[in-house]
Amino acid sequence: MPRRPSRSSRRPSRIARWLVLWRTPVLLLVVMAAWWFVIRPLSDGQDWQRLDHDFTICGQGRSQSCVIDGDTLAIGFGANSRRIRLTGFDAPEIDGACPAEERAALAARAAVREWLLQKDIEWDGGDDPPRDQYGRELREMRRSLDEGKTEYLADFMIDRDLASANGWGAFPRDWCR
Repeated sequence: MPRRPSRSSRRPSRIARWLVLWRTPVLLLVVMAAWWFVIRPLSDGQDWQRLDHDFTICGQGRSQSCVIDGDTLAIGFGANSRRIRLTGFDAPEIDGACPAEERAALAARAAVREWLLQKDIEWDGGDDPPRDQYGRELREMRRSLDEGKTEYLADFMIDRDLASANGWGAFPRDWCR
């Protein structure tokens, strides 16, 4: 009669158990990294359009286009008005939790307006951009610089400490500290 293998020889090794347990999360991380570093940059031809608006600060003069705060724009009046949420960063709120956040929000709003006064501004999303839960258009903005370089509004705001990064892996910023 053949001998049955002992119970200990049928049990998976520690390495085998570890591979089974960690295979899915590791595979998920590899796929996410491939998307972030390979596929996402290749999709940069995402229907960029030139932006030809003269932006003011909302409430300061009458304009078809204005900057509401450091990450939100308004275009048009009444029933034809559009709200645009600028993506890639999160600016402090004008009605913030403390005076420091309110001051930072005013500085961010002014910086966005100054950035928009430059030439060769484009935004993505085409004629039918995605929208957030409030119905605002979601748009990324960029501009051409000298020597063929491109500057993204999100990078500009984050590099000058006027906004924080948002998205996967980002933490909300406490502007009151």
